[in-house]
Amino acid sequence: MKKSSPISIINDLILEILSRLPLKSVARFRCVSKLWASMFGSPYFKELFLTRSLAKPRLLFAIVENGDEDAKACGVWSFFSLPQLEHPYEKSSSTLVAAAEFHVKFSPDNLKINHFLDLRYCSCGYASGLFYIHGNRYQARPLICNPITGRYAITPKRYTYRKAYSFFGFDPIDKQYKALSMAYSCGPGRNKILTFGSGDMRWRKIKSPLGYDLKSDGVCINGVLYYLASTERSDSDSDDMNDYLCKYDYMIVCFDVRSEKFTFIDVEKFCRLINYKGKLAMIYWEDDVDIYEICYYGKDLDEYLEKKKNLDADGTNELHVWVLEDVEKQEWSKYAYTWTDDKFFRSHVSIAGATTASGEIVFSMRNYTCKQPFYVFYFNPERKTLQRVEIQGFGEAFKQPCSVRTFVNHVEDLNVNDLELLKSFHPPLVEPEYVESDSESDYDNWS
Repeated sequence: MKKSSPISIINDLILEILSRLPLKSVARFRCVSKLWASMFGSPYFKELFLTRSLAKPRLLFAIVENGDEDAKACGVWSFFSLPQLEHPYEKSSSTLVAAAEFHVKFSPDNLKINHFLDLRYCSCGYASGLFYIHGNRYQARPLICNPITGRYAITPKRYTYRKAYSFFGFDPIDKQYKALSMAYSCGPGRNKILTFGSGDMRWRKIKSPLGYDLKSDGVCINGVLYYLASTERSDSDSDDMNDYLCKYDYMIVCFDVRSEKFTFIDVEKFCRLINYKGKLAMIYWEDDVDIYEICYYGKDLDEYLEKKKNLDADGTNELHVWVLEDVEKQEWSKYAYTWTDDKFFRSHVSIAGATTASGEIVFSMRNYTCKQPFYVFYFNPERKTLQRVEIQGFGEAFKQPCSVRTFVNHVEDLNVNDLELLKSFHPPLVEPEYVESDSESDYDNWS
């Protein structure tokens, strides 16, 4: 039997120890020597690191500062994360406290990628460890970044004379990230796709068999990108806000990231789409639907919340969860849950997702100011209990009100810090060059 050399044993021990460190630390240690860079880049270490990360998923917070366009901080994205709580209901306190770790800031304005400063008009997505930002101005340049290490890439311009919305997905078979850009309203000939890390990275035309309006952000599950869409009913002519949800026929668009094919699932009404234990789930929650519709269509949210003040101090919430068990047959498992909460919960939070291990549904506040605490809530469907967690660590640096996007089950993965995929590091900020064009062509070139 061949014995391992002392050097081999030491290297294995080093890898075992370093696999327990945060991604940001490991990325720095790759610069120590060529030997360490080789070890940390090996498939063995990447798999070891990923295995440990999967056992400790995190909540990821993407915070963008709102306010006056002339404000220096307006439109800046800041990223924080913290471990998802395990069994928070076993604690005695009614409110738990957890500290978020700051990672990096990105300024789309300084990067010259022409993003809209109002979050309602800014697409952002998350897939397999990477974050994607796409402002909906007509010639905006999307940004893909690792929110932990700060490594990023700026994509080619997407030329369009319409507002454009983007979705972000990952193909786990070919290990490729793709962005799907949809000119509003979506229809044949108006959609384009970009494959990240490819040698000839260009926006390519892609056909969609239907025309529809977009109603939600996307969620990518096992290589399929899902988002909600609708077509307006021809017999509907009401402008009443109360009839808003009744004016549309809704569908879930299913886009296979690898084959680049579309399929569709008809649904009864507006819903929130989440990843529920590796399966697509629809969530019907009245308060979440109301607020999302108002924000999406630019209605007066303050006026709506003023009406909500008339609610009782404590009220009953009803949550319906439909889990897609069979895609081909479109068979769903249906669950209904109720619980009592206060007026604050119903007026200030939205659904972030569900934890992979236990299926706890996570709610998060939509906005943050330094003058008020920030909360996330874990709802346990089996116990029908709601645990409030105060998130500290965002600090007082945010002078303006901020919009917050919360993502569950973030896993640190060395594969998504690939130097070929993400060519730049932040900071410093690098000003990209532009290619000017007078018209939209079949391909939008990398500048």
